[in-house]
Amino acid sequence: MKTIKLPAFCISIAVLAFVQVVTGQQSKGEPPAPVPAQIAAAQKVFISNAGGATLETVLDETIFHGGPDRPYNQFYAAMKSWNRYELVSSPSDSDLVLEISWGLTDSGLRLPVLGQLRLVVIDPKTHITLWNITEYVQGALLLGNRDKNFDQAMNTVVARLKGLTAPPAPTADAVQK
Repeated sequence: MKTIKLPAFCISIAVLAFVQVVTGQQSKGEPPAPVPAQIAAAQKVFISNAGGATLETVLDETIFHGGPDRPYNQFYAAMKSWNRYELVSSPSDSDLVLEISWGLTDSGLRLPVLGQLRLVVIDPKTHITLWNITEYVQGALLLGNRDKNFDQAMNTVVARLKGLTAPPAPTADAVQK
């Protein structure tokens, strides 16, 4: 009986070691694809209010404070305080167009998701979408909590945009060379 347990134990250890090696290789994954150079190189941006669906027009109920222009106003203020880009008043004067919108999700009023903020980064010369950032806004029963959830989603959108403009972290291969 002991002779059967020892080989089974050895096989189990070998299998676990193999799984750890395979898992370690898979967790590294592919290196991230490059971010379009225009995003980091841009100095001037035009912020576009793409609007979107508002529940106020559907239900005559306040879903968030700030009305239908809240996403635009809040995003514009965040970009202005960041001071990374010069905000211009015409898309033709810009290096990038940042199009912010708000939309309901398919779930409508069902929790936990109420809607989504969407930021589309557009090259104004070619009209090509360079990047798309979508962040879901969690629903809540109380208006104050919905406002907090909206703010959190907007902060995430801004943070993700900031992450696109940061230089990429050196890879282990680059550090070793």
